[in-house]
Amino acid sequence: MTDEHNAEKAGSADPLDTVLTEITQVLAKVSRPEVEDLGRRLGEAGRIFIAGEGRSGLMAKAFAMRLMHLGSTVHVLGETTTPSVAAGDTMVAISGSGKTEGTVRAAEAAQRVGAGVLVVSTDPSSPLARAAEAVLTVPAATKYRRADEPATIQPLSSLFDQATHIVLDVVCLQLAEQRRVDNETARAAHSNME
Repeated sequence: MTDEHNAEKAGSADPLDTVLTEITQVLAKVSRPEVEDLGRRLGEAGRIFIAGEGRSGLMAKAFAMRLMHLGSTVHVLGETTTPSVAAGDTMVAISGSGKTEGTVRAAEAAQRVGAGVLVVSTDPSSPLARAAEAVLTVPAATKYRRADEPATIQPLSSLFDQATHIVLDVVCLQLAEQRRVDNETARAAHSNME
């Protein structure tokens, strides 16, 4: 049997096309002012702390790495070399549902010590969002499949993770432009231990 026959038999389109369409539909609904606001706030930030669990945590780590390439002082919560968060610091907390307990606790603790909390989530009314001074909403599907989430062929929070990665890369493009960091400058900050 050919791949074309299998796709017809399954009654579905090419999965790559479907996933691309899903991502495009989510990104079309992301607020451009929220993206710009996150970039502006991070551009003004001193030390930045990034928090997230599971795959959201992996997106958080990718974001932290790119922020470092762009000249930010950035730490990932949970790493052994991460210092304590203090007043005046900025935390970016990422959770699709906005209910991930460890991420919510970290955001609330950061808020208590006087750090600014910025949130990336699907739910601007979530417990995580309540700890934030600004929320970037990525309206994608999560593992909970709430009624207001878009349909997806993908499992769990894959659509949120993919869209979040792209949105945060756009925030980094904004920061690179603000700081006049080109590819060569960013590459100079890239690990040379590979």
